[in-house]
Amino acid sequence: MSEGGHGGAREKLWEAACNAIAGGSAGVISATVLCPLDVVKTRLQVYGLPSNLSSGAPPAGRVIISGFQQILKNEGLPGLYRGLSPTIVALFPTWAVTFSVYNHVKGLLHSEDGNNSELSVQANVLAASCAGIATATATNPLWVVKTRLQTQGTRPGVVPYQSILSALQRIAKEEGIRGLYSGLLPSLVGVAHVAIQLPVYEKVKLYFAKRDNTTVDKLSPTQVAMCSSGSKVAASIITYPHEMGLK
Repeated sequence: MSEGGHGGAREKLWEAACNAIAGGSAGVISATVLCPLDVVKTRLQVYGLPSNLSSGAPPAGRVIISGFQQILKNEGLPGLYRGLSPTIVALFPTWAVTFSVYNHVKGLLHSEDGNNSELSVQANVLAASCAGIATATATNPLWVVKTRLQTQGTRPGVVPYQSILSALQRIAKEEGIRGLYSGLLPSLVGVAHVAIQLPVYEKVKLYFAKRDNTTVDKLSPTQVAMCSSGSKVAASIITYPHEMGLK
């Protein structure tokens, strides 16, 4: 391989590493801040309305507040942060796998095209979908553990999991590989999130580059962070109803 080829490979590897670190770090902050709300949301999706609410359709704000109150009363403050550790552990491999596979598939598609022009939206969606499938498959056991930890306080008679490792071992022993990969098929259906996020990310980066008369790889860290955050928000808004329906 030529020196230029090695340089290009190093640049892609460095970009993937930076994206994984930046995405993982942002994810850690977001997950920590939003963990209490995520715990309440997960329990509402799994178990329905808290028992202290009357039947009918109470206001959403009251449902959330009641969920917080019940968890604090029965489990204390740690109850609001159940599932945070596997979430944090899963974030970095999630981003690492996502961007590694995404960039690899994009490279293959560029080779098929035989030119260095920007990939079409369809090609970006294909690359993003492949990345989403690979990521969902690789990290599914950690998300299973996260959900189990978030809901175990509401399951009487169940011996609680003590750690991520013990949870993985118990699930594998008691339920086998199926237990570790429960929910994988809905997750694969949910790759729409990544299939939207990454192409939007590419298009917004291209917009900033054209606006500033520069190239995508010369964008500032602030601009890249804005592109990443904006694409994440857009994908979350579009796919949130789908996510709710799968829970």
